[in-house]
Amino acid sequence: MLRITELSFNIEGRPLFEAASATIPTGHKVGLIGRNGAGKTTLFKLIRGELALEGGTITLPARARIGGVAQEVPGNEVSLLDTVLAADTERNALLAEAETATDPARISEVQTRLADIDAWSAEARASSILRGLGFDAEEQLMPCSAFSGGWRMRVALAAVLFAQPDYLLLDEPTNYLDLEGALWLENYLIKYPHTVLIISHDRELLNRAVGAILHLEDRKLTYYSGNYDQFARQRAAQRAVLTAAAKKQDARRAHLQSFVDRFKAKASKAKQAQSRVKMLEKMETIRAPEDAARTVFSFPEPEELSPPIISIENGSVGYGDTVVLNRLNLRIDQDDRIALLGKNGQGKSTLSKLLSGRLDAMGGKTTQSSKLRIGFFAQHQVDELRIEETPLQHLLRERPAEGQAKLRARLAGFGLGAAQAETEVGRLSGGQKARLSLLLATLPAPHLLILDEPTNHLDIESREALVEALTAYSGAVILVSHDMHLLSMVADRLWLVQDGTVRPYEEDLETYRKMLLQSDTPARSKEKDKPKESAAKPSRDQILALRAEVRKCEDRVKKLNEMGDKLAKKLADPTLYDERKDELVVWQKKYAELREALDRAEGLWMTALEKLEKAEA
Repeated sequence: MLRITELSFNIEGRPLFEAASATIPTGHKVGLIGRNGAGKTTLFKLIRGELALEGGTITLPARARIGGVAQEVPGNEVSLLDTVLAADTERNALLAEAETATDPARISEVQTRLADIDAWSAEARASSILRGLGFDAEEQLMPCSAFSGGWRMRVALAAVLFAQPDYLLLDEPTNYLDLEGALWLENYLIKYPHTVLIISHDRELLNRAVGAILHLEDRKLTYYSGNYDQFARQRAAQRAVLTAAAKKQDARRAHLQSFVDRFKAKASKAKQAQSRVKMLEKMETIRAPEDAARTVFSFPEPEELSPPIISIENGSVGYGDTVVLNRLNLRIDQDDRIALLGKNGQGKSTLSKLLSGRLDAMGGKTTQSSKLRIGFFAQHQVDELRIEETPLQHLLRERPAEGQAKLRARLAGFGLGAAQAETEVGRLSGGQKARLSLLLATLPAPHLLILDEPTNHLDIESREALVEALTAYSGAVILVSHDMHLLSMVADRLWLVQDGTVRPYEEDLETYRKMLLQSDTPARSKEKDKPKESAAKPSRDQILALRAEVRKCEDRVKKLNEMGDKLAKKLADPTLYDERKDELVVWQKKYAELREALDRAEGLWMTALEKLEKAEA
């Protein structure tokens, strides 16, 4: 087992660990969590021996192999498959020795060991891991130099998974994976035969793939059995007990102090008053848990536009003469929350560029509101920030007419306080850079916000704040994310990008997850690929989610009806029919589009009600 005993460590005079202790049982899968900057990555470096201990000990079993993804693989001419196979150093050494050994006894030992480690199926296992992380058979034979840094990080991850170290240390591995890759990794870790310690802010991963949580807070480590949801419940219960005990002690202290203040001057009560003074001095203070500064996002609210804000009829899009997506018949209203599903390379980024105006349509009819403003956030934009400038300087360039006080307030609304506002971007954390990029994307109060992997580098508290902000936001949202929790809490429509087109996905995210995991199973029949309806009674959480969906649909219908009433009043104006006939045509078209949207919204509402009634039956 892994033992951490009385660990102490400082960085630039700032203590990260003070007498921190924890024990990780062999074979357990543990999620390491804590706020950004708490010291999680530093702990991994200490375990691997990359940093020298300042106090305490870290002990591991003798000859235990520790593996992790420290950096991407080099861009050399070695194929992806050979790069992954090279990670198993014992197999490579034995195969080399098998070619040169002459002693019959040693040859026998080598062959026995090769059989023990299943060396002959290694290529198939390596290929399966690469396929799960998004590389097809043809790509696996291509050199590493043919792929960008993010894809080479996937190769590095594949290599360490193939090597199967006794202690697998993964630091935010889903940050460079798409949804499909993240789901495959989750399923792989569940079956991993050795100890896993994973830094992650992905709630679904922490709920499904780990059986314990190691919490880093206030420079201490605390081990909790159970997944993240169980940890959250235990923490809430502990905080409630501490808060109640602190209140009770405060009342007791006030009562004793009141007696002292009242009777200390009376000779007859002086002894009792002095006794209570001593009781107050000996009383060990119970401190109520302090609530950390709550992370928030404050999105500016756009004005309301008539639906649809974007409409595409029989559209096509691509690059040069190559069509990537065609037969596009899409409509987006201002209250839509749409998640884009589909494997990497199917065209999600191409669709995002089309909707954001970064790529022109090759064919079909595209219409959008003349007043439409679009905000776009992609992970690469974080890397494009000017590292020599401060966040305040970034905003001053975008809003030179606004006063500094207002710009500082905008930064504070995204968790960037006075200190961060004046700090060069190059010295900010990954999460702080992501918040700044998100602020810049939402600065013009967009009617449509397109978010491509917005949660990378955000801790769990920041992700929850983003969910709340998107839920309250009155503009449309298009989401591409590997974070299933974010998608399930925000999206109310799913679009599947597949086979060169985009179509609505009528099932839910859990069905999509099962479909992806089944598709990774070899020798499957078509019948097995079909999602089966579960006979089990829906859980309380599932019923609550269905009720929330019903409320969303009901609110949408109500909002569309209100808009319809406003348009009906405009159409009741007699001057439209006599003096403003050109304007009449425009309003009649808008009214027809709104009725169409209302019919669709009512259909979704009825479907949601039927699902809820079936679940509650």
